[in-house]
Amino acid sequence: MPTFVVNVMLKPEIHDPQGDAIAGACRRLGFDQVAGVRQGKRFVIELSEPATEQRIAELAAELLANPVIEEFSIHPA
Repeated sequence: MPTFVVNVMLKPEIHDPQGDAIAGACRRLGFDQVAGVRQGKRFVIELSEPATEQRIAELAAELLANPVIEEFSIHPA
């Protein structure tokens, strides 16, 4: 069964308050070396038949990511 992984992250210039909160919690737990965290989403898409990476990119751009503030990468699983 064809499978793709789509990772969605906020663009670098977009502030990530959830990542900041996670980084702060890491430091409070004694992980002082954590300088920053960026939080994202990971989708594992299983297909019933083959599809091109371009087609998966269309799905990601239209449904999984907000292209205004997020970017995504696609990897075959």
